[in-house]
Amino acid sequence: MLIDGGVRLNGEVRISGAKNAAVAIIPAVLLVEGKCRIENIPDIKDVDSIIDILIYLGADVQKISNDIMEIDASPVKSFSADCDMVRSMRASYYLLGALLGRFGSAHVRMPGGCNFGERPIDQHIKGFESLGAKVIKTNDIVMANSDGLTASSIYLDVVSVGATINIMLAASRAKGITTIENAAKEPHVVDVANFLNAMGAHVIGAGTDSIRIIGTDKMSGGTYSIIPDQIEAGTFMVAAAATGGDVTVLNVIPKHMESLSAKLIEAGAEVFEMDDAIRVVGGESIKNVNVKTMPYPGFPTDLQPQIVTLLCMANGTSRVTEGVWASRFQYIDELRRMGADIVLAGNSAIITGVPRLSGAKVNATDLRAGAGLVIAGLMGEGTTHIYNLQHIDRGYENIEAKLISLGAKIKRVAYNRTAAVNA
Repeated sequence: MLIDGGVRLNGEVRISGAKNAAVAIIPAVLLVEGKCRIENIPDIKDVDSIIDILIYLGADVQKISNDIMEIDASPVKSFSADCDMVRSMRASYYLLGALLGRFGSAHVRMPGGCNFGERPIDQHIKGFESLGAKVIKTNDIVMANSDGLTASSIYLDVVSVGATINIMLAASRAKGITTIENAAKEPHVVDVANFLNAMGAHVIGAGTDSIRIIGTDKMSGGTYSIIPDQIEAGTFMVAAAATGGDVTVLNVIPKHMESLSAKLIEAGAEVFEMDDAIRVVGGESIKNVNVKTMPYPGFPTDLQPQIVTLLCMANGTSRVTEGVWASRFQYIDELRRMGADIVLAGNSAIITGVPRLSGAKVNATDLRAGAGLVIAGLMGEGTTHIYNLQHIDRGYENIEAKLISLGAKIKRVAYNRTAAVNA
């Protein structure tokens, strides 16, 4: 991707469906005996991957339009998802909860996705075992087997979005009432619960730290529309502030963006909330702020690289502390290539603002880091070359087209893959 920086973004951009909700809701279709019509699906690589896995398992998938699909998982007979494509994405672990709920057994290859530190699934396994499954984990596959799942009370040792959703999926077909304590409260957790309820499940309390799931024998299908993508919305909001632009982000739930909106205002931007839109007007300069990522409703870890990038040109020194993942600063060297002054101290990045960033050749190290580098390219002087776009494509729908509609000078070109290694 080639970006000529220095352009103030201006206009309106429409946000797609939530990636983090879609990659959990689509596997959840395995629990349903009937046709599910899912709307507002983002057109991204991770969705393509999970759909390919469902087709591999035997599901009937009909693409009605770019953002609407009808999926019937009734023909699926196998509880084994051990194909190579499972390794292409982290969220493939939701197949464990869905297949376990459907068949009482699940054999799934260990997931892939972004690599930014150890991301264990021990809380997932703890939940499955509490429901009566015996779980064997090797280096390459997780095998969960049961004679029938039975409800239980489960306390998560750490707040985990993935474990909360996976346990919800399995427990929706278990006998009795399951309780998840210390549950994650993220918007996409609520969205998955709402989907399950729309299909005939009984999930109560999603969005709080205590969720109850009343198991049911049958979920019969229906229609559901996925919420807007909180992280995509946040990325465009940060990009507007970073370029001193004036952007209205459409199809967004302002409440989901409150932690980011507060920090952008603190950094000198103006933020105007409407019913389903947010307008961000960048200030004449960027003020230094401190940020710590936390589980929702705190500042999202998936917006950490974007806010770090914004603060690279702030007046003064900022500190961004990562409070969710052990290591999520692998992209810092890429920003340094563009002239950023960043020092790592444990789980914090200390950012001393510089007058300008300069275009350079950089590699997207993971999905959200890639988004941060796009923002850096928009802020910088000269041309930025971003390699390894496969990471960005996993979670952003038509990102360059949306940026071009706001005035950005950006284009995608073919390249020799060895160039990325030597960039």
